[in-house]
Amino acid sequence: MKLRRKIIVIALAALVVAAIVHGFMPKPVAVDTAEVMRGPLRVTVEEEGKTRVMDRFVISAPVAGFARRIELEVGDPLKKGHVAAELEPLRSEVLDPRTRAEAEARIEAAGAALDAAVEEAHAAGAESDYAGLELKRLRQLTERGFVSKDDLDQAETRANHALAKLRSAEFAVDVAGFELEEARTALSYSAAENGTKGLEKVKIRTPVNGHVLKVHHKSEGVVQAGEALITVGDPQAIEVEVDVLSDDAVRMGPGTRVLFERWGGDTPLEGKVRVVEPVGFTKVSALGVEEQRVLVIADITSPPEEWSRLGDGYRVEASFIIWEGQDVLRVPSSALFRYKEGWAVFVMENGRAHLRQVTLGHRSGLTAEVLKGLKAGEMVITHPDEAIEDGTPLRLREK
Repeated sequence: MKLRRKIIVIALAALVVAAIVHGFMPKPVAVDTAEVMRGPLRVTVEEEGKTRVMDRFVISAPVAGFARRIELEVGDPLKKGHVAAELEPLRSEVLDPRTRAEAEARIEAAGAALDAAVEEAHAAGAESDYAGLELKRLRQLTERGFVSKDDLDQAETRANHALAKLRSAEFAVDVAGFELEEARTALSYSAAENGTKGLEKVKIRTPVNGHVLKVHHKSEGVVQAGEALITVGDPQAIEVEVDVLSDDAVRMGPGTRVLFERWGGDTPLEGKVRVVEPVGFTKVSALGVEEQRVLVIADITSPPEEWSRLGDGYRVEASFIIWEGQDVLRVPSSALFRYKEGWAVFVMENGRAHLRQVTLGHRSGLTAEVLKGLKAGEMVITHPDEAIEDGTPLRLREK
């Protein structure tokens, strides 16, 4: 009996000691992990932008007069030379010597502007011809393997840009010609010289093909010289303007690739930055913080039939691709934390945490490129807290 009692006491003592030891042993910390893997990585800057018509023409009243009601509606197509508005002369209007001299001076100025526009069109035509010849030559060299595909793409971009510049210059010539006609109209139609033609109308014609973008003066009534009547433009010739932070703008340049998302279509649209404006402006954010912003102008390079429903002033979300890699060793940003003067992660090996310093490359919002310190297939702890140290026992959190 005494021996049995001793055995029972020793067994109970051993259980108590084991319980005490188990109680003081560190318990595994529940963690979430992610695998370090190789794959594509894209560094982007995302901002909200809007479309705008590239060539917008505001048709204004050439002289003060009585405008008849404009029957055009927003979206109506217009052909070059279409009568957009009609003005009847004011009965009491008379051109005194000073006003006549001013009208003659405006004719001279409009004539000079037309000459300048013609010369600009000639220069743009020469540039477009040269770009076309260069593109043709590079295509031949590319077929022979002497020129890279990237050089050919750049040549195509320059040729398209030169062609668009020529088209814009031709529009400017047309506009200057109509401005000259408007200036002559101001001198020709006056109550003093046409008093017997009291109801003669001044027909204001559209300078280019396009659509009505805005009607400024719908109802009939007196308008002053230079007062806007309608705005005309081609909604298919659109660009996208995006204001970005100035420190993001310095990372972009002409040719930077951009994706336009959440514009209403099923797939993102491709685009390229054309201009990063050299002047910034101050804008107050939704949180009341003053920010320096810069306007970035981008062209849509996707086929027009994919975005034919886009119009002027439509909202898009622009994603500027600053850097892109296809085979990059990636780690979630949630696993990174500051350590000494660099970055570190906790790697889970054999049920314990192991501190590992890492060298990072490019970073996106959720992922970072690892240049040194990790290898593909290792498991890192995401969102590590203060309970985790080098050597801490771990267990996977139940999901």
